[in-house]
Amino acid sequence: MTRLSDILATARAENRAALIGYLPAGYPSPEGSAAAARAMVEGGCDVIEIGLPYSDPQMDGPVIQRAVEHALARGTNTHHVIANARAVAETGAAALVMSYWNPIERYGVDRFAEELAGAGGAGVITPDLIPDEAADWIAATDKHGLDRIFLVAPSSTDARLKLTTDACGGFVYAASTMGITGTRATVGERAAELVARTRRVTDLPICVGLGVSTPAQAAEIAAYADGVIVGSAFVRALLDAETEQAGVDAVRTLAAALSEGVRAGR
Repeated sequence: MTRLSDILATARAENRAALIGYLPAGYPSPEGSAAAARAMVEGGCDVIEIGLPYSDPQMDGPVIQRAVEHALARGTNTHHVIANARAVAETGAAALVMSYWNPIERYGVDRFAEELAGAGGAGVITPDLIPDEAADWIAATDKHGLDRIFLVAPSSTDARLKLTTDACGGFVYAASTMGITGTRATVGERAAELVARTRRVTDLPICVGLGVSTPAQAAEIAAYADGVIVGSAFVRALLDAETEQAGVDAVRTLAAALSEGVRAGR
C-alpha cells in the first residue's frame, strides 16, 4: 500500500470521494506554488498534483498554459517540481507529479523516479504516455515504489481499458471528455459511463478530471467516482489574485468549497 492508496482507502471508508487538486510548479513562483499547494491541503484536498511546466503541452487549456508560460519564463525546472512535491508530502497529503513524457525522459527516467520517491512523492501521472511504450517507466516506478497513473478516455475500447488499468497503480485517471483542460459549464455526460466501463476491468479507484470547477460538479462526479480532480479552477484562482498571499487564500477557500461538494455527492 502506497501513501496514495492509503488516502484513497481512507476516503472510501469515510463514504466519500477524494479531492485531488492540481497546480503547476513555479506559478506565481516556486515558493508561491508550494505555499498554494499546502493551502489546498489545508482547505481539504487529499491529493495534490504538481504540474511539471513544459513548453509543448498537448492537453493544457489556456488557463494552465498561461501559468505554465510564466513559470517557464521564471526558470522553473524539475528540481523545483520535486521540491514542491516534498512540500506537499510533508503535509501528509499524497504528492503526485503530472508530467508529459519528454521532460522525464530528458531528465533521466530512473533519476526522476529516484529523486521523486526520495522527496516523499507518491506517484506520477503521464497523460501522453501509453503502457505499450512505457517499459523503462514501468521498471523505474517499480524499482522506486511509485504509483504510475495512466489515462483512459471515452474513446478507449474495452481492450484498451484493460491494458491501461493493468499497468496503473494508485488510481486510474478517467478523462471526462475528449479535449484540453479547462473549466466547463457541465462535465462530460460520458464520464459516468466511462467509470462504469472501467470498473468492469479493474478494482483500482477511478478518479475523474477535466472540466470540474464547482462544488456542484464535484458532488455530481463524487456520486459515482472514487476521486474528483480539479485543475484549471485552482489555477484561475491564483491567476486572478492580486498578490501571492491573496492567491494562497483563494485556493484554500476553493478547496474548502469543493471538499464540501465531494462529501455531498454520497
